[in-house]
This record gives sequence, structure tokens and C-alpha cells, in this order.
Amino acid sequence: MSCETGLVLALLWLMLLYLAPAKGESEIPPRAFLLLHPSWSTTFQGESVKLTCMAVPSSEKGPITWCHNDNVWKTTSEEIQINDSGYYQCKTQRSHFSEPVHVEFSSDEVILQVSPHPIFEGDDVFLKCQRKSGQLNKAIYYKDGKILQSNYLDTIKLLSVSRDSSKYSCTAFWKAMLNIPWSKASKPLKLQVQELFLPPVLKLSPRQPNEGDPVTLTCGTRLPPQKSHVQLRFCFFKDGQRLESGCNSSQEIQIPTMRLEDSGSYWCQAEAVAYKIIKSSSRLKIDVLRIPVSDVNLETRPPGGQLIEGENLVLICSVAKGTGTITFSWHKDGTRVSKKTQKSLLAELLIPTVKMQDAGRYYCVADNGGPILSNRKEVTVRGLVSRPVLILRTPRHQAVVGDVVQFHCEASKGSPPIWYQFYHEDVTLGNSSAPNGGGASFNFSLTEEGSGNYSCDANNGLGPQSSDRVSLKVIVPVSDIVLSLRAPETEAMVGDEVEIYCEALKGSPPILYQFYHEDMVLGNSLAPMGGGASFKFVVTTDHAGNYSCEADNGLEPQRSEVMTFDITGPRRKRAGLISAGVTGGLLGVLGLPIAAILLRHFRTQRKLGLSAPGASSPSDWQEPSFSRLSSTPPQEHLHDGHPAFIELQPIYNNVNPEGLNMVYSQIQSRQPRNGNSANSPRMCQKDKEPVIIYSELRTACCDDSSQQASNHQEGDTEDYENVPRESAVLDH
Repeated sequence: MSCETGLVLALLWLMLLYLAPAKGESEIPPRAFLLLHPSWSTTFQGESVKLTCMAVPSSEKGPITWCHNDNVWKTTSEEIQINDSGYYQCKTQRSHFSEPVHVEFSSDEVILQVSPHPIFEGDDVFLKCQRKSGQLNKAIYYKDGKILQSNYLDTIKLLSVSRDSSKYSCTAFWKAMLNIPWSKASKPLKLQVQELFLPPVLKLSPRQPNEGDPVTLTCGTRLPPQKSHVQLRFCFFKDGQRLESGCNSSQEIQIPTMRLEDSGSYWCQAEAVAYKIIKSSSRLKIDVLRIPVSDVNLETRPPGGQLIEGENLVLICSVAKGTGTITFSWHKDGTRVSKKTQKSLLAELLIPTVKMQDAGRYYCVADNGGPILSNRKEVTVRGLVSRPVLILRTPRHQAVVGDVVQFHCEASKGSPPIWYQFYHEDVTLGNSSAPNGGGASFNFSLTEEGSGNYSCDANNGLGPQSSDRVSLKVIVPVSDIVLSLRAPETEAMVGDEVEIYCEALKGSPPILYQFYHEDMVLGNSLAPMGGGASFKFVVTTDHAGNYSCEADNGLEPQRSEVMTFDITGPRRKRAGLISAGVTGGLLGVLGLPIAAILLRHFRTQRKLGLSAPGASSPSDWQEPSFSRLSSTPPQEHLHDGHPAFIELQPIYNNVNPEGLNMVYSQIQSRQPRNGNSANSPRMCQKDKEPVIIYSELRTACCDDSSQQASNHQEGDTEDYENVPRESAVLDH
């Protein structure tokens, strides 16, 4: 390859440097450069100069290609010795040819030498006027024929040279033989000054920016390896105005988003501040293109568009393409909800705390010069159920046992389906559903235990809500009416006070009791807290007959069974023995053990033939007869545990009949009191047994006629004290 070919390649390299992208600069092989030693580019004939071929990186190994005018050869060494004038170049295996260096081997007496080599813009240069043999007395230096400097020294310094076409020369003065002054001028010499850096080239990436694209501007230039330490500063301009980024050491600036108004003429400037060298790039025309929006898409967050009332809904409108300012708008069922204008491909709309009315079909529109509609999204909002209201519907003003009550539970708000649950005192009664919303009902037949608090729950899967409690009082009709007739003693005589006691074993208070004699109203009494009630009257001969009572608590009144009350005989002084006819009554009052004792006394009396003077015989005694018109045993209805009944328990005192020396014992039967009149008598008797006290029969005198009877009687009597009644008798 000839050196001319090398020069062509060097020119091509320069073109590549200008045209290559900044990021591709490292891919272009660097240029080699030549170093001269000594560093004078002009020397005398017969001398030699050492050339060193350098490249970056310097550690590269391989053959070196040399070029001298048209001659090309290769060596393995980086250095060669030359003594022929001409242009020299070199290259390494991975570099381009260096710039040509002219080395002159002159045969003149006086030459002008320049140092150092190579020379770059802004360098300081030394000029030396050199005589082939002998010393100079004086030298005058010229630039383009004009005296530059006169110096008695052989060397001068030029500061910060530049690339120009000036020619330099010198005239040397010395004394010849016989001290004759002598002078000689050198040939004119043009300085070989290289550019410190090439004029920058402004490069744009991407080459054709679209509106909204980020753009990188690069001010491309390069320092030679010998001057890599020089600091460069770069500035960027648009339409004669410096960009806001200012000037700094970076060769690049970035414009995040190009707008239509960013179109214009751009250029850059590189400055070696220390050398005061400024170079500008050529102008670059940039046209920003606008891309219309396309592929508009609407998404929801949460995905699927299913929300619970109170949650946040985000509508995301995006475009696949589109530059510049884009206007986004959101629409629900054809009505615009909101609008935003921004320089981005995506916009969000937040609908906080959605309500039921926010449900519907949504779409969005993007517009940067022509509106484009998105797809449609269905948004559903499920509402939490509100606190339900429980309504109780009864067939009458007051709820009665057996009535069918309708419970209606309804939540005014909430997405269907809604499930309703009904409770009585926190116990589940049943449930019902409302597939399409609204309320639901549940029918319930009332029992005696139906009084209390009722409530309901509503739930549509998003959480239950409970109603307020509604109280219901169930009225129990009166039933099982029991009538009792109570006399102060074992016989009801004219003038005695008799108590009639009526009690409904079932029924809600208050209860009004009405007392009848032969269907004639005797009177009434109110039991505000329930239980029974009494009616008292003084016995006359007109009071014999049928008695009954009626209980009424506002529903259907109920009557007791009829009880017949017979009164015979005039009013008498009641003295003497207890009639055997009373025994049946005593069985229910005193119990079987006491009655057995009394029967033994009656038998003793009959054996002795005893009777009270002026009194009827036992066979002639009349006693009140209490009989029912039904076969129901009296013990099933009498409540001897009732306070009123207990207070009227008779005390039987056996007195000494006239003409007898025998005294019957005093017998007392007492029931313990119970404060709760509503308790049944059997429950009271389970707690405490009645106390019964008996005294031994005693004789009135000690004569013989009566001793035998007394002895006989004593054999038939025993002492009894605090003997409890048999449970069997109580249960009877």
C-alpha cells in the first residue's frame, strides 16, 4: 500500500469520526501518532532522526506498518532510524495511519528548527536558528517576511500557536575568519500545527424524534492521545439561545419529552478553556412529529370492577401510542364523569367511597387531535345491608297463646340476595331469604313461653346486621279454675263467717274473679299479680246451695266446677267431741296418723257410752257437707299451701264432757308459712313437714267407778309429739 493510499484512508477516518454516532466512537479504531527524537522536524543532512510509532492502547503488540512517501514496509519494532527527507506515517495492527509528518534533512548552512513535534493548537513552540557548524552571534526571526524578534540567543518561544498559513524564517549572524561579520538566511518554514480537537458534530438520538419522545443531543469531538488531559466544556443552543442545561463537561444532554414547540435549529460548542479554543458544530434542523393516540384501553382497580359500597374505585385510561398533550375523559352510561389533560400515555381517575349509584358501564376517551374511545367496563357495587327493622304482626291487640304471629324483618339498604334469621332470646326460630332484596317474613305459633325479646339478623354475605329487640308479652288464657269453701271450724253454723277461695291455675295476670251463688253474683276480687282471690260472707240459712266462681283476664272467662254447700240445724254452742263425720275432712287437713288417733278416741267414747248432756248424740250431729258435682278428688284442686288457707287451719280443742272424769287431749296442727302464694302446696311440704303435737289423755278424778274406765282408756292412748306426716298421705 502506498503512502497516498494511506492519506486517503486517513481522510476516510476523519469522515467516519464526523459521521459515526457518539456511542459508536469506541468502535472506530484510533489513529496512531509519530514521535520524533530529537523533536526537530528539520535537521542537517548526515544526521539521523528516530521515529516512534505510538497507538492507544500502548500495550498493543504486533507488526507495525511504515510509510515513507510511496514506500511501505513492516517491522516488528515500534522505532526506526531515518535520514531521508519526506513524509512519514505509521499504523499498528488495530489503529489507523497516523497523520503524515514531514521530516527535512537539509544541506543548507542555516536552518530553522521547530520544537516540539507534533504541534497542537494552543501549544507553545520553540524556534531555533541553527548553523551547520559554528556558533551564532545573533539571529533575527521573521514571520511572513516581517521581523518577529531579534535575539542574541539562538532560540525564541512562540506562545499558543494556531493553525494558519504563516511562514517563519531566520537570519543567522556570526564572524568568519579575520573577524569578518557574516550572515545567512534559512529557508521559510510552515509550522505543522494540528487541531487540538476537531470541530464538534451535533448528533441526535433518535434521529427523528416524535412528540413525547426523550431525546439525547451529543456534541461529538475527540482529543488526540497526547492531549487527553485537556478539559473540554460543551454548550448547546437552539435558535441562537443557549439551552437551560448550560455548559458543562458532559458531551450529552437529554430532553425528557420533546414537544411540537421543541422543533428548531440546534448546534453545540466545544471549548478548551485553558487554551481559549472554541469550536462550534454545524446547525442541525430538528422537526418533532406528532403521533395520534391509538389503542385506548380502560382498566379498573380492583380488577373486574366488583366493589363493596365504601371502597375506592380507580379507573385507568391508557393509550398504546400517542404523543404530546393528551386529554383523557371518563364517561358513565354516556355521561362524562371527569376530564384530565397531561403529557403521558396513562391517566387515572379515583372515585373514593363508592356508592350504589356509582355502578354502571364506564368508558374513557383519549384525544391529542382526534378523540378515540376505549372499551367499556361494567362496574358493580354491592351494598352492605343496613340495620334491619323487625315488625311483629299479631291477629289481635294482645298476643295470646296459640296465635300465629308474623315476624317481618327488612333492611332498607343492601344488595340482594339477603338472608334473614329470626331469634327469640338469642335462640334461633327460623330463617328466610329475599332473593331480590326487600324484607322477609316468618310465621310462629305462640306458646306460653313465647313472651320475651325478639330480634332478627340481615346478611348478604358482606357482614350481618342486627335489629333492635322487640318485646312481646303473650297472654295466657285462664284455665283450671279451682273453688274452695273454707269454714272457721269443722261445722259451718248460721252466723259463721265462711271464705270462698277461687284460683286459676293457669292464666296471665291481672285476673278478675267473680263469685256466684246459684248464678247470682256475690262479689268480685282482683288478683293483680296472679294467683287466687277470696270472698267472705256470714252464713245464713239462705246460703245453702251451689257455689261457683269465674276467672277473667281479658280473654274468654272460665268458670269453676259447681260446689254444693249444705247447712242444717240451728246455731249451737259448739262443745263436745269431734264428730266422726268430720273424720273425712281431717284426713285432708291433719293427715292419716292424726285421724287414726282421733278414731281411737271416738271408739273409746262409744264403748263408754259417753255423751254431752243437752247435746245430740253423735249419730244425730249434723256437719257441713262439701261435695263437688264431678268425680275429681278434692285434693287435686285444694291448695293448702296458700297463705289464706293456712291462716284458716282449724285448731281442735277437746273439752271435758259434762258428768265425765275424762279429758281429751288438745290437738294442734300447724303448717309452716310460705311467702310465695303461687307455689303449689306439695312443693311447700317437700321443704318443711307440718308439726303435730299430741298430749296424753288424763282422768279428771280418782274414784273407783272411773278408775277402771281410766285404766282402760290409758291402755288405749299413747304420747305422740312432732310426728311428721307420711309422704304418701301428702301426695294423696
